[in-house]
Amino acid sequence: MTNQPIQGVGLGLRRSLLDPLQSSSPSSVDFFEVAPENWMGVGGLLGKKFRQFTEAYAFACHGLSLNIGGIAPLDEAFLRRLKQFLWEHQIQIYSEHLSYCGDEGHLYDLMPIPFTQQAVAYVSERIQRVQDILGQRLVIENVSYYAAPGQEMSEIDFICEVLHQADCELLLDVNNIYVNSINHQYDALSFMKALPAERIRYMHIAGHYKEAEDLRVDTHGADVVDPVWDLLDKTYQHFGVYPTLLERDFNIPPLHELLLEVEKIQQYQRKHQDAKITSYGSA
Repeated sequence: MTNQPIQGVGLGLRRSLLDPLQSSSPSSVDFFEVAPENWMGVGGLLGKKFRQFTEAYAFACHGLSLNIGGIAPLDEAFLRRLKQFLWEHQIQIYSEHLSYCGDEGHLYDLMPIPFTQQAVAYVSERIQRVQDILGQRLVIENVSYYAAPGQEMSEIDFICEVLHQADCELLLDVNNIYVNSINHQYDALSFMKALPAERIRYMHIAGHYKEAEDLRVDTHGADVVDPVWDLLDKTYQHFGVYPTLLERDFNIPPLHELLLEVEKIQQYQRKHQDAKITSYGSA
């Protein structure tokens, strides 16, 4: 069983991809990511196939239902089942969205947490409780959002304050920065550079939908667009190369088409790794 940290380029593992991936074993994919809610308790043939993947590849878990910003109590029973799942599959990373997704029931969407000092303290305390139960740091993702109710501070200040107070890590989603920069009219590059490098654990990149010139919708259902590739390039240039995962949740094309985008991430990583080696050699 693998117990290796993630590195290189990853791909979101969907059930429809299990057989094509098993048949081809593409060398361009270094790690996979799954939503643990979709695999916890799964047995039979499907569970056996999943086990074959977790024994052969490094994995990260990216959750859907933690509801870290919600008012309902944390589901500690779920967290204990999750801890067992992570242990069984030797998965070292559990990430979640800096948002909320439930009230008396699951809302099936990621709702924005108010950017306030009170929310920073509340969310940070909940993140610390999650970390205590799991015995590892939670990795939180900067999310896309379309409204900012009760805003008292900027998005970047809110994220940085939570990372600091909770002492957790960051899943840097490049596409979400770009989407939010259009929807809320800020400079994506400046926002990216203001994130704390020491907190970054890994990155996401994905496609989105252009609703209008001033509105982008984060769908994970299309190819990555050139401005997002450019922002990834600049992110590597600024922070260095981090493990980066291609998200594709809808309109999933054939595997060979997905791998073209995986290989494009690899090209950007090699570009900046080579540049780093060159700069060291000339020092």
